[in-house]
Amino acid sequence: MCGIAGLVDLTGQRSAPEGAIQRMAAAIVHRGPDEDGFLLRPELALASTRLSIVGLIDGRQPISNEDQSVWVVFNGELFDYPEKRAELEAQGHRFRTHTDTELIPHLWEQYGEAMFPHLRGQFAFCLWDSRAKRLILGRDRSGICPLFYTVQRVSQGEFAGAEFFVFASEVKALLASGIVPAKPDLVGLNHSFSFFAHPGPATCFEGVRSLLPGHYLTIDLTRSSATQALQIKTYWRIDFPDWGQERIVSAEESEKLVDEFEHVLFAAVQRRLRADVPVVSYLSGGVDSSIVVAMASKALGRPIPTFTIAVQKPGLNERHEAALMARVVGSKSVVVDCGDTEVRDTYPALIRAAEVPVVDTASAALLLLAKAVRANGFKVVLTGEGADEWLAGYPWFKIHRVLSWLDAVPGLPLGSLLRRWAVRLSGLPIYSWSVQRQAIEAFGGPHAWFDVYGLMSLSKLLFYKPEFRESLAYRMAAGELELDYAHMRRWHPFHRGLYVGSRTMLAGHLLCSKGDRVAMNSSVEVRYPFLDEEVLSFLAQLHPRYKLHGLRDKYLLRRLAVRWVPYSIAWRRKAMFRAPMDSFHLASAASAPWIDQVLSRESLRKTDLFDPAAVHHWRQRLPQLRLGLARTTVEMGLVAVTATQLWHHLFIRGDLCDLPKPSFASAAAAVSSATVVSSASATSVASSVSSASAASDSAAASG
Repeated sequence: MCGIAGLVDLTGQRSAPEGAIQRMAAAIVHRGPDEDGFLLRPELALASTRLSIVGLIDGRQPISNEDQSVWVVFNGELFDYPEKRAELEAQGHRFRTHTDTELIPHLWEQYGEAMFPHLRGQFAFCLWDSRAKRLILGRDRSGICPLFYTVQRVSQGEFAGAEFFVFASEVKALLASGIVPAKPDLVGLNHSFSFFAHPGPATCFEGVRSLLPGHYLTIDLTRSSATQALQIKTYWRIDFPDWGQERIVSAEESEKLVDEFEHVLFAAVQRRLRADVPVVSYLSGGVDSSIVVAMASKALGRPIPTFTIAVQKPGLNERHEAALMARVVGSKSVVVDCGDTEVRDTYPALIRAAEVPVVDTASAALLLLAKAVRANGFKVVLTGEGADEWLAGYPWFKIHRVLSWLDAVPGLPLGSLLRRWAVRLSGLPIYSWSVQRQAIEAFGGPHAWFDVYGLMSLSKLLFYKPEFRESLAYRMAAGELELDYAHMRRWHPFHRGLYVGSRTMLAGHLLCSKGDRVAMNSSVEVRYPFLDEEVLSFLAQLHPRYKLHGLRDKYLLRRLAVRWVPYSIAWRRKAMFRAPMDSFHLASAASAPWIDQVLSRESLRKTDLFDPAAVHHWRQRLPQLRLGLARTTVEMGLVAVTATQLWHHLFIRGDLCDLPKPSFASAAAAVSSATVVSSASATSVASSVSSASAASDSAAASG
């Protein structure tokens, strides 16, 4: 993995402000501490900070084609690099390096915009074609690698009239440019309380957008304005068979289906072991990470080193299960302890790394785990993330199935009534029937993920200030996800739920604040066998029964796992990986003064998002709440409030507590005031090209 950044004046009038691209690179040096590189041209400035993994000696970026007319900065890995290079060489292309980055300019020469089906792996990149005056930004299918962009119009000073397009792997690089002001976006912040994730394209920063997974953005610098120059297009989307057309095999052929899955998954693991540096693996003791460890050890011909988090809380500590699996493969395992103190003390670093309010406290544990990987001399790690999303591994899929059986009574939606009764019994506020029906429609119909988001959304009614309850609390946030309704309506309802979950939680949380951002904070690359293109395609075609068989989750994976791991692990019930959530609210002010400071009435009034009286009330009541719906909702809501306040302190205000504000903010402030701009919101640019995006969607490759 690496960090990439760049800026270009869309009007073609100005070069980049002096020092801006260097500050951007410095802000994300943690993504690539091994070496950096720059391309400075009158038209644009590009930067790369490199984490050397493939082509250690000659992989410095930017990298060009033979005649240096096409340049690229690249973040990620193309796992079929050797095979793809051989194909391109057979077509006459000449390579000068041993790095996968060099594939991209040659693929562009060979295929143009049709290059994306040939890119297999995890990636975010920017390509500059100097002859055509075109800039191309692309992001991988699942959204493993982040990519943010904005358009900012300069209103005064030396750069008055310039319209800068600015992009980077992380928002902190945009802020460090001195061109992008740090302002909160209420729509993006609302996503913390709608999805406990930030799926994009909206972000928490006004005017800053996230390029969605499976999308690419083109800029034609021969055009005279941003609205004419920018186009956003879809090159891939997950696609399930039409309802009733899913693949089903006979009982006699079921073992052959397991064989097929084994072949596809093992190949995905093998590909992700390709590197010029050692590869290790996370190990939780669950079936997902255990089978990855077993397959990786088989492929390597030796035990793969493993790293495990031991959550210091009864019922959450998986040390025993992970130790069992480590003994089975003979792996040397590093165990990292994580309890209330570690979560509390790590959270400021977590929020700074993730750049969003993080509700899931387990993200703090993973930040510590990645730090341990790096401290032990490694920088590439495998993980089992992604299996739960595509094989229905979460408990709410089972809960939804049971409640759906109750809803099957004609004219009597017992499941829906039971949901509302449970909320009322807990003493929590509740949305009206009409709002609930609108939300279900916005999500493409009832499914398991809607139940989860509905639960989280109740915290809006608890903590938002009154005027926001009327606006943000009742806002149909699902409408901001740009869901693919045309395809969704053709799918089995179960697959609609998988799609919505992946659209929100996968790229918006698991691959961000539990993946790329916490790992790259320690210069560690995470690789995901379950998100391999062939694995996704194989699983998508299968009937839901192979994913949730009765009430048995990840059914096909578990049948495969018995060939590789102990039976007790293969069929072990899913355990939610989360760190203690009461770390913030049962702590003393002496041990973590920043918590009381960001949640003080004064600080809450400064951000002006939450009701100070409500926050104070529920903090006092939390210790008395018994485990259950009310406790979970209040607890998660308070974590979201705390994280949002902390985010405001670190990125916007700097005056909510005694913690220091990160240095990238001061770097941006040091730029001459003449270059500070009024935001030409990228949201408006995106809306202006929505028709082009919609047209391209209809022609996008699926599967």
